[in-house]
Amino acid sequence: MFRKLTGGVAIAAVLLAAGVANAQDFTAQALSDGIRVISADEFQGRYPGTEGERMTLEWLQAQYEAMGLQPGALNGQWLQRVELKRYTPVAGATASWTGPDGAVHPLTVGTDITLRAVTNDGRASIRDAAVVFAGYGITAPERNWDDYGDLDVRGKVVVVIAGEPDGDLFNGEYATNYQSGAYKADEAFRRGAVGVITLLAQPASSPAWQGTVRASSRTRTLTPGAADLEFSGVVNHDTAHGWATAAGLSMDTLANTASGQFKAVELTGVKLSVDASETIDTLVTHNLLAKIEGSARPNETIIYSAHWDHVGGEAQHPGVEGDKIWNGAWDNASGTIGVLEMARQLSQAPRPQRTIVFAHMAAEEMGLLGAYAYAADPVYPLETTVADINIDMLPLSPSTRDIAIFGKGQNDLEDRLEALATPLGRYVSDDGMPEQGFYYRSDHFPFARAGVPALMPWHGWDWVEGGREVGEAAWRTKFAADYHKPSDEWSADLDFTSAVENLTLLYRLGLDLANGTDWPGWKPTSEFGQVRDRSAAARR
Repeated sequence: MFRKLTGGVAIAAVLLAAGVANAQDFTAQALSDGIRVISADEFQGRYPGTEGERMTLEWLQAQYEAMGLQPGALNGQWLQRVELKRYTPVAGATASWTGPDGAVHPLTVGTDITLRAVTNDGRASIRDAAVVFAGYGITAPERNWDDYGDLDVRGKVVVVIAGEPDGDLFNGEYATNYQSGAYKADEAFRRGAVGVITLLAQPASSPAWQGTVRASSRTRTLTPGAADLEFSGVVNHDTAHGWATAAGLSMDTLANTASGQFKAVELTGVKLSVDASETIDTLVTHNLLAKIEGSARPNETIIYSAHWDHVGGEAQHPGVEGDKIWNGAWDNASGTIGVLEMARQLSQAPRPQRTIVFAHMAAEEMGLLGAYAYAADPVYPLETTVADINIDMLPLSPSTRDIAIFGKGQNDLEDRLEALATPLGRYVSDDGMPEQGFYYRSDHFPFARAGVPALMPWHGWDWVEGGREVGEAAWRTKFAADYHKPSDEWSADLDFTSAVENLTLLYRLGLDLANGTDWPGWKPTSEFGQVRDRSAAARR
């Protein structure tokens, strides 16, 4: 087993012995030192918009300047401004529907329906919009699945079922992006709908409905680049039953959605009117970008990303007893310093042909919002972004045989990583926790959602000494003890051996991409391939 704080030298020697050019000397000491700085109490848990943000970004900028890297944001700046809009419902929202007979049926907001205005000005006003039931609201050509069929939904309200069909057609234990409300809203908006309503197949008296109502009253931060619908909402079984009956349809007809043969149907004669408004306040935060500009094809970009933020301190957790600062050493000071050290090593290699960007994303803990903001307003065109390699929570363990990734089976970046790992006796595995939906929970995902092949390495469980049983037990113990807890602090005892191993492989992967001419692609069953295909002309 590699010794702590010496793993970088050892793994570099192994790579060089295997004949791999340009192996770099990542060291556990450098990782430890950097993590210790930005996870200190003085950084206040690195919450966006606080003094902790200013200190973190100032320190990172100084590191990049000392390396001689260029600022990577627009107009020679280091920072990309991110404005996060927080919406709070105003009391008094109204809704009603009209049936084929012209009778008006008032809906009680909070009992029959929930409403959220999602427009930029926080106001939604819809009059007599036709209503369409679109099943799961999924169009997945790679799975021969299309809930919409030929139905025109322009100017209409689309009702969808939450989630996705069960079974292997939709990736078995691992969820796909099609299950997300954001995807369903995007698809409906792309087709011209003015609002999306999710059907919760529970009565108004159910605990599930009551929980939905409570959630609908909370302040929420709008995801940058979200579908520009007028409103979103949820209806329960009772309301949906009334609409279906008025349109002459049975609930059984509407429930026949999992066969793959269902096509969207308009609820004939049913018209919906809604009025809702929300107050808006804005939180300003920042992404930090540095770059090594490509020598031959500078407009083609590889991005290494990591979020710099964590969940804050006493101001964000009032009334907490004991330790009042969530330091976030593992999550994600470790990934932040991983990207910083990646830049340090790549800056010492011959200048690459493509541009390499080192992106420190804001507000990941608030919902990947800094990365979504970047994807909505990219500094480097997404069409010619070759790949995103995201680092969130470096593995803190001894050597592992496997390098685990989120989203195994999504794109061929994993095949390229496997080719680099195999000569070292290593292999690529999945994350082993399908119930967590990890592929959709870190900053690589907004890139993937926009069609950019994205890779998110994780924590291997197959320890060289002890095997999978020991490694999995150790991981689960640490995750339960420290994830999003004040105990996530720097310690001199942290083991960076596996982190150094993985960073060395990710260095080689990024450098190969940066000096290559081809483009990684999505696998035939991936839901993101159709998005990438829309911009294929830009890569010819």
